[in-house]
Amino acid sequence: MEWKPLPVGVENFQDMIEKGYFFIDKTLFIKELLDMKGKVNLFTRPRRFGKTLNMSMLRYFFEKDGTDHSYLFKDLKIMNAGEEYLSYMGRYPVISISLKSMKQPSCELSYEMMKKAIGQEYSRHWKIVEESGRLTEAEEAAYLRIRDLKGSDADYADALRFLSDCLYQCMGEKCIILIDEYDVPLENAYFAGFYDQIINVIRSLFESALKTNDTLEFAVVTGCLRISRESIFTGLNNLEINSITTDLYAEHFGFTTDEIKQILRDYDLEQNENEIRQWYDGYQFGSTEVYNPWSVINYIKSCYKNKNSLPKPYWSNTSSNSIVKRLVEHADTSVKQEIEALIEGETITKPIHEDITYEDIESSQDNLWNFLFFTGYLKKVSEHQEEETLYIEMAIPNREVRYIYKTTVLRWFEEKTDQKDLTSLYESILNGDTEKMADILSENLVETISFYDYQESYYHGFLAGMLKNIGNYIVLSNRESGNGRPDILLKYPSVRGKAVIMEIKVSKTYQGMEEKCDEALRQIEDQKYEEALRQEGYSDILKYGVAFYRKECMVKAGK
Repeated sequence: MEWKPLPVGVENFQDMIEKGYFFIDKTLFIKELLDMKGKVNLFTRPRRFGKTLNMSMLRYFFEKDGTDHSYLFKDLKIMNAGEEYLSYMGRYPVISISLKSMKQPSCELSYEMMKKAIGQEYSRHWKIVEESGRLTEAEEAAYLRIRDLKGSDADYADALRFLSDCLYQCMGEKCIILIDEYDVPLENAYFAGFYDQIINVIRSLFESALKTNDTLEFAVVTGCLRISRESIFTGLNNLEINSITTDLYAEHFGFTTDEIKQILRDYDLEQNENEIRQWYDGYQFGSTEVYNPWSVINYIKSCYKNKNSLPKPYWSNTSSNSIVKRLVEHADTSVKQEIEALIEGETITKPIHEDITYEDIESSQDNLWNFLFFTGYLKKVSEHQEEETLYIEMAIPNREVRYIYKTTVLRWFEEKTDQKDLTSLYESILNGDTEKMADILSENLVETISFYDYQESYYHGFLAGMLKNIGNYIVLSNRESGNGRPDILLKYPSVRGKAVIMEIKVSKTYQGMEEKCDEALRQIEDQKYEEALRQEGYSDILKYGVAFYRKECMVKAGK
């Protein structure tokens, strides 16, 4: 096939089709939605899994706005689903709003952006409203106030409901309401510190539009997380929840294995299937295996000039990693061990409950695991029920997400190290107090989250990180082993001061640490590390063999 442009960041269905972007046909989502007849349908999926594009597709299929959009669906699966489905095409007024722009640093700005999003939707429908001439003078005045961002708080509190009523009056058909990224303002407000104010605003908007709205045909709401019934969907008995644990609609968000095979065939990249699976597969929606569509599309685009292009973490640049950071910052010893186990490819089992709110996030560690699971940072391996509680065995989905954990964990540890007062460690090194050195290093190792299977490079990075703020000393860290230079060298800028040689070894057992210290000291002598320093003019030289076993450290001084 000819190379079709890949839709990185294209979220408008009309653009997707008209501009000839590569498109995986998800139009049977429309059929399933009509079959299930849900009144208010909530879809929760991780970020960048095609929710916004699907919402745009729904709008172009159902909307009656004086334009025939049927050409957009030519040759797509929905066109062969039968007349009973096609009779819904172009039949309804559609209110489509995204709350994504409410991600702002202050409550006031967030609220203003909501008013703007609502105002734009009022503008979009104004021509139909004006031409119909069916609104009263008072209704038209209220409509124009909201459109022109001059409305009162009360006008905006039920603005979606009012628009729905107006469109029903003008067009004689009930409305379909599409609300995308409904939880963005809530997550943002939680981390920015104005959650309570924003939740009241969103609750009034939703309740009036979705709960007792006689002019509503049906609604579709999308987000990352299910926010509990009590906080937003109060008393909404007609809510159908479709999360990543549900089998319904599972194949309509993200790419399935068959769709990945199709993409790879179309772009002549079948030899890259294994790389794509390791990096971007691993999600489980219901019982369907799903790949991250955002990352796959970015990766295939990177293969345009070079078919052997190396996979990269694309998703981590777009997702809010605040939740991982929060987990790591609040981790106690048992949570640290669990994060280490996950990074090493093992699994953990946790109770899962979907009815959580952002206020709950820190009330128990289990809630954080829930957030990580529903936002795509963990995947389901298996599940079992105990009485009324669902337990899910979870793992990190793929190499891309493992990269997020590793980088977040490392950054967090570096930040913590920078805040610590390590004066006593530096004094013990310069004074030859090996026991104190070993104690402080062991204490700090317990606080870190380690991975890389405790290889020497891990300890090398750890020790170099601990020493980077050692006053006036120059720290030379040599990660390349075997080229005749010590692992870590500390030098006072003047040769009248001290120089310190440190050689690192990793022991396979606790008992073998002393032998490893001796081996390190022998290497310092055999490689004549001291000689080079003496030639530079240093006379006060300290030599240390440093051995590590898991989170234990032993230090011996050389003569």
